[in-house]
Amino acid sequence: MISQKQIYVMSAVAGINVANIYYNQPILNIIAQDLHVSALAVGNLPTFAQIGYGLGLFFVSPLGDKMDRKKLLLLSHFLLGLSLLGLAFVENIYVLYALSLLAGLFAVSAQIVIPMAAAMSGKDKGKVVGSIFSGLLTGILLARTLSGYITDWFGNWHVIFALSALLVFGCMVMVAKTLPCIEPNFSKSYASLLYSSIYQLKRFALLRSNALLITVLFGVFCSFWTTLTFKLSLAPFNFDSDIIGLFGVLAVAGALLAPYIGKVADKINPTFTKMLSVGMIVVSILLMKWFDTSLAAFIVATLLLDIGFQAVQINNLAQIYTLDESAHSRINTAYMSSMFVGGALGTFIGVYCWEHGGWELVTVQLLSLSVVSLAIIIYAALSTKQSNAA
Repeated sequence: MISQKQIYVMSAVAGINVANIYYNQPILNIIAQDLHVSALAVGNLPTFAQIGYGLGLFFVSPLGDKMDRKKLLLLSHFLLGLSLLGLAFVENIYVLYALSLLAGLFAVSAQIVIPMAAAMSGKDKGKVVGSIFSGLLTGILLARTLSGYITDWFGNWHVIFALSALLVFGCMVMVAKTLPCIEPNFSKSYASLLYSSIYQLKRFALLRSNALLITVLFGVFCSFWTTLTFKLSLAPFNFDSDIIGLFGVLAVAGALLAPYIGKVADKINPTFTKMLSVGMIVVSILLMKWFDTSLAAFIVATLLLDIGFQAVQINNLAQIYTLDESAHSRINTAYMSSMFVGGALGTFIGVYCWEHGGWELVTVQLLSLSVVSLAIIIYAALSTKQSNAA
């Protein structure tokens, strides 16, 4: 059985690792000024980090079914720590691209510990996995706040990556001392393992629709958070990185509320839950579009957007984990890979829109993607209804 200490360690591993793909978002302007590059050039840093994470989800995290997960965690932590040390000293934008990609690739440890926790938890799977996932969400949401404050305090954007390297190496020690070795349960080739992850999408229509939905919505989520940095750094706000990072605290509040909203809505209807959640996202975008000089509007909009996204995510995960208990890792890989590819695309599109049309074009893009997500929900519901009728 899993101990409380092991749960704490795995939650810390999930949060500390995944945070590394978000540290650069509130300090993009500072990096651009320091390296004398454009907003478009520095805006690619989150894109590379998210692409790396998506690649890690597909090519690295399934290895948890084929090799000892503890050894896999130790190796990925070591390589992540080295990548972060590079980010702490490099001054060239192109080398930063490469190191951001590698940091994203090896930060995938966050997705290795979730199925590991499920394997260790016995009958308390839901409770344990929920705790680990909460650690992951906290890492995602507090990363921006920590990055903004550390950069402001030290006056140097490199410091956050040096600090993160120390935290990652600390996690490596905790993993070595606390977590057990777990024998793999997949004996076929690595190619077969990757194919099996893709095959899960072919097996389950629900997984396909949920993966497509989260691809689009995580694109909205990441596009918003990246371009918000640029918006808040300009008049009438003129916020420094530490203040911009405080918006991550609002997102934590949203994450704490979202499970309760999802739990209540699940008792009504899954499709209604998702449509209601996306409706909240649409309202949040309209607030930022119509009241783009109001701090209060941005605060409320940030809460609504994050609650809406997290409620969809919770609903999606609850559905896909009922599909096949023996293939949870590969189902998770298929779903999460889709999600983070969407995040990378959303970040790129958001920065492009900012460069070519400012906040007005950004909000039009966010609204368009939200409408697409509503269409996906409706189409999936109609398809399910037709399938049941047949």
